Amino acid sequence: MIKSMTGFGRYENLQGDFRFTVEMKAVNHRYFDVNIKIPKKLGFFESAIRSVLKNYIQRGKVDVFITYEDFTENNVSLKYNESLAAEYVKYYKQLAQTFGLNYDVQSSSIGQCPEVFTMEAQTVDEKEIWEVLNTALTGASERFVESRIQEGESLRADLLEKLEHMIGDVEAVEIRYPIIMEAYREKLESKVKDLLEDKQIEESRLAAEIVIYADKICTDEETVRLKSHIESMKASLKEGGSIGRKLDFIAQEMNREANTILSKANDLETSNIAIDLKTEIEKIREQIQNIE
Repeated sequence: MIKSMTGFGRYENLQGDFRFTVEMKAVNHRYFDVNIKIPKKLGFFESAIRSVLKNYIQRGKVDVFITYEDFTENNVSLKYNESLAAEYVKYYKQLAQTFGLNYDVQSSSIGQCPEVFTMEAQTVDEKEIWEVLNTALTGASERFVESRIQEGESLRADLLEKLEHMIGDVEAVEIRYPIIMEAYREKLESKVKDLLEDKQIEESRLAAEIVIYADKICTDEETVRLKSHIESMKASLKEGGSIGRKLDFIAQEMNREANTILSKANDLETSNIAIDLKTEIEKIREQIQNIE
C-alpha cells in the first residue's frame, strides 16, 4: 500500500476524570515536520507525543491539536499565608497608631489582601494523564493513517492509468521510426535522381547518407530506457511503502528521456507524441509530490 501525505484524523477519549481530543491534519512536505498545539500545563508531554507520531508518519507537514478537560472536583486547593496576614495586621496597627486612627480592621479585610489566600492546583498524576492522552493520540494517528491510505490508493490508480497511457505513446514513437526512415529514403532518392538527371545512383553513397540520418534521429535507446522506467515505477507502486522520493527520481529520468526524444524528432507526429509524453510525466510528478 502507498500513503498520501495529506490526511486527517480525530479521536476523543474520556477516561476517569480526564477527556482528551486529538485532531491531526497534514499536507505534503519533503521531511517530517510536526507542529503540536497543546495546553501549556501539559507541554512536558511534547517529546513523548513526537515519539508516538514518528511510529505512524515518515514525511509530511503535520498539525496536531490537543484539547484537555479535567473533571476532577478537588483539582485545586485554597492556601492561607499566615505569615503574610500577620504582616498586614502589624502594619495596619502601625498605621493607626502613627496617624491617630481607629484600628477597625476585620479578619475579612485581611483575607482580601493580595496573596493572603491563593488557589493552587494540585499535583497532577502524569502517568494517569499520559495514559488517557496516549490512547487519544494513538486513535487519532490510526485514523489519520487510514485516511492517507485511502487517498494513496486513489493516487496509485491514477498513476497506473497515466503510465499505461505513456506506454502507448512510447510504442507509437517506435512504430513511427521506420516509417520516417522509409519516407526519408524515398525523398532522398528523388532528390538525387533530379540532380543527376536519371543517371545511375551509387547505392553505397545513398546508404551512407541514410545511415547518418538514421543515427541522428534514432530513439531506440531512449524508448528502451523509458519503458524500463515506466515498468520500474509500476513495480514500485504495486510494492508500496514510503516510495515518494524514489518515484520522484524515476520521474526525473523519464523526463530526461522524453526531452531527448523531442530534440531528435524530425517529424511532426513524433514531436506531438513526445510533447504528450512530457505532459503526462509532469502530471505524474505533481501527483508524486503527494505520496509519502
